[in-house]
Amino acid sequence: MMNFPEKVTINSFKTTIVPRYSETDQGGVIHNSVYPVWFEIGRTELLRANKVAYKDLEAAGIFFVVAEIHIKYRRPAFYDETLEIETTCDKVTASKIIHTYKITDPKTGITVAEGMTALACINKDGKVRRIPDFMYPAE
Repeated sequence: MMNFPEKVTINSFKTTIVPRYSETDQGGVIHNSVYPVWFEIGRTELLRANKVAYKDLEAAGIFFVVAEIHIKYRRPAFYDETLEIETTCDKVTASKIIHTYKITDPKTGITVAEGMTALACINKDGKVRRIPDFMYPAE
């Protein structure tokens, strides 16, 4: 098995996002389909903050798939408007991880969107598997 930490210790992490032109609609507003991609960026960076790389999880036969996603759009976001996504690991069960997300304008503190994902843990054959012990937050 890879050299994973004994326990994850960081349950919330902020990442800066600068929307690209290709992520906008004709009005310059960020398209709604982009937010799940940003959520994934947030999850990846939260893992990285805990010294875990997703590629190492996959190499160890640990995969995660999005089983559920919710997004509440609060106000439009625009091209080249620096945003901050705060990703929080809210709950870890035997086979599922729940994350919440808050995307804000760091200059004003205004919330652009909020969301939640439930990730199921599976093996390389697509069968549900137990979450590895080290992924349960340190108490």
